[in-house]
Amino acid sequence: MANLTLVSLSPLDVRPDVTARGTVALEGADLHLAYGEVDVVRGAELVLRAGEVTALVGPNGSGKSTLLRSLARLHRPTSGTVRLPREDAPDEDAFALHPKDFARRVTLLSQSRPTPGGVTVAEVVEYGRHPHRGRWRAGDPDGARAVAWAMTVTGVVAMAGRAVDELSGGELQRVWLASCLAQDTGVLLLDEPTNHLDLRYQVEILDLVRDLADDHGVAVGVVLHDLDQAAAVADTVALLDRGRVVGTGAAAEVLTGPALTQTYGIRIDVTTDPASGRVRTHPVGRHADRRPRATTAHAAR
Repeated sequence: MANLTLVSLSPLDVRPDVTARGTVALEGADLHLAYGEVDVVRGAELVLRAGEVTALVGPNGSGKSTLLRSLARLHRPTSGTVRLPREDAPDEDAFALHPKDFARRVTLLSQSRPTPGGVTVAEVVEYGRHPHRGRWRAGDPDGARAVAWAMTVTGVVAMAGRAVDELSGGELQRVWLASCLAQDTGVLLLDEPTNHLDLRYQVEILDLVRDLADDHGVAVGVVLHDLDQAAAVADTVALLDRGRVVGTGAAAEVLTGPALTQTYGIRIDVTTDPASGRVRTHPVGRHADRRPRATTAHAAR
């Protein structure tokens, strides 16, 4: 398996619209989201900043993915606004933009995508350049570089000619991520990107997310189920509970034992790793105090 390491780029390879770290890149203000008559997100506030990773965590059904989809313009709020601030338009409404204009600035890797038949890995990755092209695939001088870079950093170069409907779930996830990166946007939204990946690729995907923020100024919003992964990768953690953002800030401030116990409905102890200083969470089940059984040979002594 190829390593997912971020390759060094020359100055000509870096996106020209990289903004200063900490600049607001995308924000949702007082968002109320519903499916029909059922409210699923209420009064949510979320800010994504250039060069920073924001992780959305919370139980199933808490509204994490719905909130992320709204930031990607896939779920129109019943009230509230999604803004894509620019220096000349600080209150720009994301929903008022032309789809191609929005797609040049924001991309989403959703939880599930249909597996297309009869196309290769390279063709799927190249599709990420669609917002940058005019008719007949013209007008994209930066396309070849962006596609090559995206395939390299996600480790899919060796499978470029393979049909995507022959790939494993983990391989396909990396191909879709490469397609998103080829879109070359300043905002990257990821809905549970480590799903279907083995442990090695989970770690390497999260390393790549961190590299994109640190080295290329990308504003990343990512939904994660694993609280320890969120604490390790994120600058900001947003904790959701029953449709509300109940905490936003550094992991040590948000992922506390009382807050997590209240949100998840199970006792969760929180410690700090002495080596890294990072938050570590420990869900406590009924068998938390169980001692390992001795082996037969050991028990016979």
